[in-house]
Amino acid sequence: MMKLMKGALAGLAMTAGSAMAADDVTLQLKWVTQAQFAGYYVALENGFYEEEGLNVTIKPGGPDVAPVQVLMGGGADVMIDWMPSALAAREQGAPVVNIAQPFKSSGMMLTCRKDTGIASPADFPGKTLGVWFFGNEYPFLSWMGSLGIGTEGGDGVTVLKQGFNVDPILQGQADCVSTMTYNEYWQIIDAGLSADELVTFKYEDQGVATLEDGLYVLEANLGDEAFKDRMVRFVRASMKGWKWAEENPSDAAMIVLEYDETGAQTEGHQVRMMGEIAKLTAGSNGALDVADYDRTVATLMAGGSDPVITKAPEGAYTMEITDAALQ
Repeated sequence: MMKLMKGALAGLAMTAGSAMAADDVTLQLKWVTQAQFAGYYVALENGFYEEEGLNVTIKPGGPDVAPVQVLMGGGADVMIDWMPSALAAREQGAPVVNIAQPFKSSGMMLTCRKDTGIASPADFPGKTLGVWFFGNEYPFLSWMGSLGIGTEGGDGVTVLKQGFNVDPILQGQADCVSTMTYNEYWQIIDAGLSADELVTFKYEDQGVATLEDGLYVLEANLGDEAFKDRMVRFVRASMKGWKWAEENPSDAAMIVLEYDETGAQTEGHQVRMMGEIAKLTAGSNGALDVADYDRTVATLMAGGSDPVITKAPEGAYTMEITDAALQ
């Protein structure tokens, strides 16, 4: 119903200066439609993009979608990605640039069964750890590198290539699995394991947290003044959506559900997820904190003989968009 009303009212909420043809912007999400991306759906549903003279299309991600490839192929103007995968892609030749950083904190964790005897990272060697790949493995590899723990079995850990679920820990295939504070951890709880049966290691607490869910564009496009203007308006409206979502988490979750065309999400899970997501976006006005960036780079360059990135990136972010958006 909300989407039908939105369609019927399209254009009426636009300002007089933008009442002509709206400028198109396509956003590629890192994952499927869920509260992790609530700020963008809120901005779309509440007309914040329309107020900025934008016609925004949000493209969900999934296990077979690589946001960098979509961006490089011209399928999106801007993408959401974690900084480790974005910086690794940049070093490998994909000229992606961070233009805004709505997420201030990391939600990444390693969640272990307590009955495996794991009480601290010192207990990891000899264990099997589930790890996401497709660019999501970089924070884990940096962490293991900083601990001096190998990832090829033997005296180190055995890495299980984890699907985007928590089956390995439920079925006894792994001692620990990768989880997010807002999603997979709660899937384990909902599957029947209690918090008392689990041990969690937040990357933030381990000193290896890296930035997640930033906005990235192609470097060449930043030479186009019209494109930069669209991004300024897009970031401004998106951050308005994020702050609204933080203040109205239950309503934001319901908006997300309206846009979930798969019908796979549930109200309870999305409301809970939005509450956790709000903790990660709190404290961010959209501008990248250079100290957080430097910490991420240092973490990725650590890791022994096989660091995620081999040198400090140049030109990997710009403050120009948020400086203009936040005026």
